Amino acid sequence: MPAMPFDTSDESRYDRTRLRQWAHGRARSAGVDRRDLLKLFAVGTAAGSLGLAAGAPAAAAGSAAAGSPAAGAPNPPVAAAAGPVTVKPLPPELFTLRGTNAETNFAALRGTGPLTPIDRFFVRNHTSTPRVDAAGWRLKVWGDGLSGGPVEFSYERLRALPAVERTLFIECAGNGRSFYTTQQGQPVTGTPWTLGAIGVARWRGARLSDVLRLAGVTRGAVDVLPRGLDDEVVANGVNLGRVRRPLPVAKALDDVLLAYEMNGQPLPPDHGGPVRLVVPDWVGISSIKWVGDIEVSDEPLYSPWNTDMYRLFGPEHPAQGSAPLTRQTIKSAFELELGAVVPVHRTRLLTGRSWSAAAPVTRIEVSTDGGGHWRRARLHDAPRRGGWVRWSLPWTPRATGATSLLARATDASGRTQPETSVHNTQGYLFDAVVRHPVTVV
Repeated sequence: MPAMPFDTSDESRYDRTRLRQWAHGRARSAGVDRRDLLKLFAVGTAAGSLGLAAGAPAAAAGSAAAGSPAAGAPNPPVAAAAGPVTVKPLPPELFTLRGTNAETNFAALRGTGPLTPIDRFFVRNHTSTPRVDAAGWRLKVWGDGLSGGPVEFSYERLRALPAVERTLFIECAGNGRSFYTTQQGQPVTGTPWTLGAIGVARWRGARLSDVLRLAGVTRGAVDVLPRGLDDEVVANGVNLGRVRRPLPVAKALDDVLLAYEMNGQPLPPDHGGPVRLVVPDWVGISSIKWVGDIEVSDEPLYSPWNTDMYRLFGPEHPAQGSAPLTRQTIKSAFELELGAVVPVHRTRLLTGRSWSAAAPVTRIEVSTDGGGHWRRARLHDAPRRGGWVRWSLPWTPRATGATSLLARATDASGRTQPETSVHNTQGYLFDAVVRHPVTVV
């Protein structure tokens, strides 16, 4: 099948196109029976939510029909975590546990520098963290979009390729979800993140483009499908297989990394080690962890994560749901506990971080009286795309009682955080100014 006649590295355009193609039977559903996907889609449309519920590992008999690689694909040594769903400790002063996930307490980032320390980086798991032995790990690149047969890359072979480093944030699509309810009074489903489902790291790895070219990607290749090695996911009685999400070849050959280091250390298990994808600008689900195989296809691919489960439903959106999610939004967060108690007449330095997926953040305004007055904060980092900026503002409370701190970011594209976010029942893409409660005593 010839390549599409437009730039499919644009996530929104790519996902809308794949959704239309799949609905009309022109995109292969990448391992899940079309009837099962239609059933999930119908359930999600009726309920206003297409969120996944992580289940126990699916029966082995269902794995071939649920997105496992083709016959002969690699089966690296993997051990599912027993008991705790993560490997690293999750002390309550650093994390809030949310099912199989761990949210960073933003106050714990105060004074940590521009990179998120690994011990404070949030964890988003669909099931539990697998333990994958780097020595036995193999990446198999296969599919009809290659000029020859499957090609395997060992950990050593991948590390022998030219390495690149990039500082980038990864953010869950539902970051900020809880504020739809607590701040706007609107019900949502899904993990009730505050603002800690984001982290910025310095990623080091090989270019996915180098791997694909060595594997013999052809001019007719259309989609690339990375697949993780974590346990299979079950939703509404359907075995969806292991987490996977297609990328257009244009994006895969552009700026995607196969990362094996994080902040100068070998990639830890909870963050996708030994190797994960890092997909700049795209929502976090694209950056597949524990990648074990990559299918290269000469026809369009579609999976439950691409993105019929990442769409917007509710009164403000079309009856059948919005177009699939695009990149993340613009946000700000204080490095201070929600509901903190602060002393009156004592100056303290308010600190925080702001970020945007569309353009570098160039301006931060802070209100210490619930939005009545605003002052411009001092930036501590040069604005840059892909990361966040740290900022500060001195504050001397003059009266006791409850108040709200607000931080409002503006990026280089001119986008400013709004007062309210447009509601959707799954709580995606929250971008409003958050009212951070404090009590002055």
